Amino acid sequence: MSDRHFSQHFETVAIHAGNTADPLTGAVVPPIYQVSTYKQDGVGGLRGGYEYSRSANPTRTALEENLAALEGGSRGLAFASGLAAEDCLLRTLLSPGDHVVIPNDAYGGTFRLFAKVVSRWGVEWSVADTSDPAAVRAAITPRTKAVWVETPSNPLLGITDIAALSHVAREAGAKLVVDNTFASPYLQQPLALGADVVVHSLTKYMGGHSDVVGGALVVADQALGEELAYHQNAMGAVAGPMDAWLVLRGIKTLAVRMDRHSENAGRVAEMLTRHARVTRVLYPGLPEHPGHETAAKQMRSFGGMVSFQVEGGEEAAVEVCNRAKVFTLGESLGGVESLIEHPGRMTHASVAGSLLEVPADLVRLSVGIENVDDLLEDLKQALG
Repeated sequence: MSDRHFSQHFETVAIHAGNTADPLTGAVVPPIYQVSTYKQDGVGGLRGGYEYSRSANPTRTALEENLAALEGGSRGLAFASGLAAEDCLLRTLLSPGDHVVIPNDAYGGTFRLFAKVVSRWGVEWSVADTSDPAAVRAAITPRTKAVWVETPSNPLLGITDIAALSHVAREAGAKLVVDNTFASPYLQQPLALGADVVVHSLTKYMGGHSDVVGGALVVADQALGEELAYHQNAMGAVAGPMDAWLVLRGIKTLAVRMDRHSENAGRVAEMLTRHARVTRVLYPGLPEHPGHETAAKQMRSFGGMVSFQVEGGEEAAVEVCNRAKVFTLGESLGGVESLIEHPGRMTHASVAGSLLEVPADLVRLSVGIENVDDLLEDLKQALG
């Protein structure tokens, strides 16, 4: 990344970092290097550092430079999915016998990775309310190597004070990992607040159009970045060139999309607080949200995710999801179109029966960038 990006605003960096004009044609968009291998200039003579696209690909390089610039990190790494990024991180940081503190409100896939995959490798984990630094400190053991945070969290929109938790982790000699998927680097930059590693599902707001699956890690420490890059190549779950190109394209409009997502979500949350059938609204932009002050301190705005609980229990929540028309019933989030889902039966089914089990009457919304009046009317009719 050129030094000129350091003095520029986010919107400018999002468009230009990693996006140098093609030297052959002058094309302003990086080409899709749909290639597996590269002609070498003699044995061991790599042209531009490229030999095989698992190790490096120019389109992926452009995305990784962009990611590092947006998060203010020293190194960005792009993967085939968010869980692939998490897997690489955990197998880089941890050894059998190590311990991780995970949040009591985490994405179901992340919980499944810890509970069903990493634990079989001899890594232990315990659950804590990461919005409470004292609870995290109490959960840390002499073998704790990482503290894992989602803020805002999925699906209960919990907020963690990243700066406060960075001190807790640092005192214990542990890495603070922050999943920044819900906020995106436009709304929140964890590395600047003391985090060691940022995790993204690029599938969500970074791609922004529900047409790509990808993941990313961004780190502050160059040495950790090199270690992760070694494992990325050794394990091989890298982002393909077409996927990298799609995410780069999405990032260029991230700022304007996030502004609209946040504006629409705020309107939706306010309407839901007044609806007779809604018993609770979870949105950090609401003054009554327990994490509102922290979110206002560390986020530019409050994001596009809203969860709420309805009277009538699980069946009533499922019926709301089924009745929606403008909101599409589907998993995932962060696209320009609005989505609705029942976490207990869909994205978070894997946490059933655990300490992370979500309320059965919970509905999660990914509020898109449609006209907000249409979204409000759709939710009103879905709620009945």
